[in-house]
Amino acid sequence: MKELQKLLADLNPEQRVAVTWPEGPVLILAGAGSGKTRVLAYRIAYLIGHKGVKPQNVLAVTFTNKAAEEMAQRVQNLLEGEMKPLWLGTFHSACVRILRRDGEYVGYARNFSIFDETDSLSILKEIMKELKLSEREYNPKAIRSRISGAKNALVGPEGYPVSNRYTEQVVRVYAAYNARLRQYNGLDFDDLLLKVVELLSGYENVKDIYSDRFRHILVDEYQDTNRAQYLIVQLLSSKHRNIFVVGDDDQSIYGFRGADINNILDFEKDFPDVKTVRLEQNYRSTRLILNAASSVVRNNVGRMGKELWTENEEGEKLVLIEAADEEDEAMMICENLFRSGRNLRDFVILYRTNAQSRPIEETMRRAGLPYIVVGGMRFYERKEVKDIIAYMRLVVNPKDSVSLKRIVNSPKRGIGPAVVGRLERFAGEQGISLYESILRIEEIEEIQERYMNALRGFRNVIEKAKASVDELGAAELMSQMIDDVGYIRELEQERTREAGSRIENVRELLSSAVSYEERATDRSIRGFLTEVSLFTAIDGWNEKQEAVTLMTVHNAKGLEFPVVFISGLEDGLFPHSSSFESPSELEEERRLFYVSMTRAKEKVYLSHARERTRFGGPMPSFPSRFLKEIPEDLIDTEKSKFSQFDVGDIVRHPDWGVAKVLRLEGDGDDVRAVLRFEAGFEKLVMLKYAGLTRASKEDQWG
Repeated sequence: MKELQKLLADLNPEQRVAVTWPEGPVLILAGAGSGKTRVLAYRIAYLIGHKGVKPQNVLAVTFTNKAAEEMAQRVQNLLEGEMKPLWLGTFHSACVRILRRDGEYVGYARNFSIFDETDSLSILKEIMKELKLSEREYNPKAIRSRISGAKNALVGPEGYPVSNRYTEQVVRVYAAYNARLRQYNGLDFDDLLLKVVELLSGYENVKDIYSDRFRHILVDEYQDTNRAQYLIVQLLSSKHRNIFVVGDDDQSIYGFRGADINNILDFEKDFPDVKTVRLEQNYRSTRLILNAASSVVRNNVGRMGKELWTENEEGEKLVLIEAADEEDEAMMICENLFRSGRNLRDFVILYRTNAQSRPIEETMRRAGLPYIVVGGMRFYERKEVKDIIAYMRLVVNPKDSVSLKRIVNSPKRGIGPAVVGRLERFAGEQGISLYESILRIEEIEEIQERYMNALRGFRNVIEKAKASVDELGAAELMSQMIDDVGYIRELEQERTREAGSRIENVRELLSSAVSYEERATDRSIRGFLTEVSLFTAIDGWNEKQEAVTLMTVHNAKGLEFPVVFISGLEDGLFPHSSSFESPSELEEERRLFYVSMTRAKEKVYLSHARERTRFGGPMPSFPSRFLKEIPEDLIDTEKSKFSQFDVGDIVRHPDWGVAKVLRLEGDGDDVRAVLRFEAGFEKLVMLKYAGLTRASKEDQWG
């Protein structure tokens, strides 16, 4: 462990106060790029290395696995020793650990499955079919979103507000969905938080165990906590009150997921004796970038107020790209990438919605520019990967009928919906799980012998793996299962390029299990499945790969890049049209723009298009209102080569003088303009040859 003076020498005065503050509640208002991860890591190291706090008495929670890994590495380097008893991870991973130990109090066996969004939708569709609800009238994704919002707000089916027939059906589906999850011994992502709140608030003895253990609780990104996370923190810190939260009200961007900015705004009310420390020195961005970002977020009313400053150089002005349409926007972005001469990994292209990536991806493919899309089709969402994971989940939790139905005919065994339906009827009649009905297959009538044999083979493979689950590591058990079911053999028989790619994905899954075993204390398949279930889009991103990164602005939270492109800055897109009627939602959109700009270390490009394809055809677009909030002297403008002029512009022709642009037509090198000159005549000119310049202030029209 570093000597105390050497440890503190790495910190600025405000960071030092935060790291060394004695006990009690502490609120760190950490502006963008102000070194909050450093403060959290040094605080943990200070408590353990210099205050004698045992690692097992510290709980530190973050919002992404990537942030948790970075923090753990920093703490490890500072402590120069063993820190494994320390609980450091995401909210969800901490909740899984609690539920694996004590979930039986709230009705779940320790081997519960964690269902992802695809699994949840599968269950919801199953229920809606049983309730005879049309998916056209009741969109399953919309219902899932409502249920997720309710769970994050700690509202169950019995408390869900019913105002019309639609919400009445949502409640029916919600109640049936919860019952089905319990039947399958499964939890969805939202349940991981909800059930821990139920556990800690409903069982005083359990709460006492954890609140006594965790003498110091540290929370990163506190501004993004929802109601459930807020209560978990309150319950766990109730005994010792050593709660150390780090956040930035200007970076609260997850309101659509239930995050409540009031959790950080009201922290001083929740803990009147709080010590508040403001970290306002930015180490990331240039002065110009910081000034531009601050000028935007200053327009928000709901903020605690910080004045960020930096000792970094002034830097280059922001560049505003004014494009003709989304294709032109993508082309202009790529041209700037080529001109820069930088490494491709220096760049990120941000967009408000995933749909915006299409023209950018197509242009980059044509230009031969390597790129990575963060949040696209994720590795663990691929069919073959989900199939193998489903086999493993069924082995660990035989009540997991979602997994069973996915794999009972993969690889093909001739088991179709009719056979599965008969198994389900038998399970319902006997009050047993779907897998138990396969264990008792000989008791079921109406199933032909060939299906019986196929189900026996399936059963034997699962039972063999179940017998080895406590003896074999994750990789060996998975490899055995893949061989036993003949998964790769079936793909090899296809002899197609797609099948070859899927085989590689199965092998990559095995490699990830080997990698997991090398770093985990729990080498079992149970531990591996938990890690996989908590995997997020950003966790699969490799920042060292020589490629341009494409991602949504939400996914960029917590990251930094030398150069940032923020595309689609048009009213209705960014800010999103859904925010127009709500001042609080518009403020969140503005915070999102602030987060986007403050990802940049050296250069920011802002882009918008005059028209964009929507609803099947081109529609006019207007620059984002947020662009007007940036002082003009901080921006250089780059107009589209398709037309550096707009209709209505006043221009000067080298021979005929001052004119007004009446109409533009054509594109590329063929753009033509109809001009009306002061003398009253009109001319059609080719912009490429006309030599037009923008009229000066001295030029008068009319």
